[in-house]
Amino acid sequence: MPTSASLSTAPGAAGAVRPGLARALVGNPETVAGLAVVVLLAVCAVAAPLITPYPPTLINLGEAAAPPSASHWFGQDQIGRDILSRVLHGARLSLLVGLIAVGIAVAVGAPLGLLAGYLGGPADLLVMRMVDVMMAFPSILLALLVVTVLGPGLENAMIAVGIAAIPLFARLARASVLSVKEMEYVAAARALGQSPPWIVARHVAPNAVAPLVVQATLRIGTAILTAASLSFLGLGVQPPTPEWGAMVSEGRAYVTTAPHITIFPGLAIVLAVLGFNVLGDRLNDALNPRLRR
Repeated sequence: MPTSASLSTAPGAAGAVRPGLARALVGNPETVAGLAVVVLLAVCAVAAPLITPYPPTLINLGEAAAPPSASHWFGQDQIGRDILSRVLHGARLSLLVGLIAVGIAVAVGAPLGLLAGYLGGPADLLVMRMVDVMMAFPSILLALLVVTVLGPGLENAMIAVGIAAIPLFARLARASVLSVKEMEYVAAARALGQSPPWIVARHVAPNAVAPLVVQATLRIGTAILTAASLSFLGLGVQPPTPEWGAMVSEGRAYVTTAPHITIFPGLAIVLAVLGFNVLGDRLNDALNPRLRR
């Protein structure tokens, strides 16, 4: 009979993941590119006050909508603010929104899915019906509903984006648990008389976490895009705070006369979402044993 020490994780779960993960992170050009974008975004977020050439809210009406130049690499917006400085400061908000929103979704959705999948019965039925109701709304529509109720603002935008992503993580955690809880090492743990909370914490959750890590990485990009959409509609971060979606919205009226006002924050959104998506895809290749070669 297997001992409890031999049941801590699935056979080969930890040892098999690390080499595949290392190869995916350092041996693939797509992964390097995605990781470089994510690292660049993090550096800009942390060092924005130190590397920006001008204060992000400094107005210079005499140079309103000025094109890119040697002194203003990304040009100036409709009231003369330096776009490069605002894009770099906007990286702080975008990364913050992405991380906190996904953190809210994982903190609420993953435990719900974990308990529903392991307990089954009425608990599974109740949780999944609640998730089904939330999934009946498109994520952007659900976020709009939440932020309309709570009011516009950075904090409410993060909460709205996080709530909109809860069903995804709940269903993913449940599906992972349903497959893991039927494994032999979980059955052996039950035979040894271990309690359900201990089995879930020690044997089920660690071996169901890989899909959640991949989805969380992918979802950060989606959260950045959703938060930018809310700001574009005037329901997210409020002026004069620099935020990519709000900057794109402000530049709509000048898209034919001063397209740089919209192009540079738009490119920042594209690069951030693309970076997290590529990194998430490659993490999936490394953490999914069916895809590792």
